[in-house]
Parts: sequence; structure tokens; C-alpha cells
Amino acid sequence: MYDNNQAHYVIVTGIIIKDGKYLITKRADWEKAFPGKWTVPGGKLKVLDYVLKKKDTSEHWYNVLEDVLKREIKEETALEVDNIGYVTSMVYIRPDGIPCLIISLYAENSGGEVSLCKALTEYAWVDISEAKNYDLIEGIYEELVILDGHLKKGQAIKWVK
Repeated sequence: MYDNNQAHYVIVTGIIIKDGKYLITKRADWEKAFPGKWTVPGGKLKVLDYVLKKKDTSEHWYNVLEDVLKREIKEETALEVDNIGYVTSMVYIRPDGIPCLIISLYAENSGGEVSLCKALTEYAWVDISEAKNYDLIEGIYEELVILDGHLKKGQAIKWVK
């Protein structure tokens, strides 16, 4: 049974765009969640991502998710990004029972060369047809399709199964 008072991890992921292709990365085999699967970079929101920074109003910090995405992409791939936008959100319950709210964003590559952290073992820049050839975490391909339709055809960003 689930605890109705259980707090969630907040996770931000980013589909990075460069020259009409999307960056996907392969998770190390020792990772707890989805070992050896292909995905997009991202990571957890931490209190230190904002609490030591100056507030944007008397009580609030803005652009926290965007800052987390920039940090995570830099840590995981060494890339810089800008022009961040929203793709979708979902909830996932990890094998250890912790629920995770995942916010999927996209961003344009603004500099750097890919250099992966230890938790990632491979990377590829792919278009939609090429992405089908990778063992992606369930839902990642659909997120790529959502974003691709939005960028190329102006379609609304909405998850549809």
C-alpha cells in the first residue's frame, strides 16, 4: 500500500537539440533504475539548487527547474544549453517505492562537446527514425515524437498514448 503522505522526488530531464537531432544517453548497468537503457540527461532537484541563491521576490525563487536542468546536463554531458521549454510531466514509482515527479523539458545545445559522467556509458545524436533503433526507457520515444511534432509542425505539446 502507498503512503498518502509520501513526498516525491522532483526530477528534471532534458531533450537536447542540435542540428535537428536529439541527444540520447545510455545508463550504466549498475544504475538502480533502468540499468543499461537509453534515455535523456536529467536529475533530482535538491534544496541546495536554490536555497543559497538570492530570492527573486521576497519569498520565491524562479526558474529553479531550468537551473537544475542546466546543472544536470553540464554534469552528465559537459554541454551548455539555453532556450528551455516544456514537453510533459509524469509520475513514476521507483523499485524502492519512492514516487518521482518527472518534468520533461527540452533545450538547445549552446556549446561544448559531449563528455559523459560515470553514470552514462554511451551517447548518440538521433532523429526520430534513428531513435527507434535504441532500447529507450518506455515513454522517451513518445516524448521525442511530441517534441519533434511541435518543433517541425507546430503541433501542441501533449502526451497521447
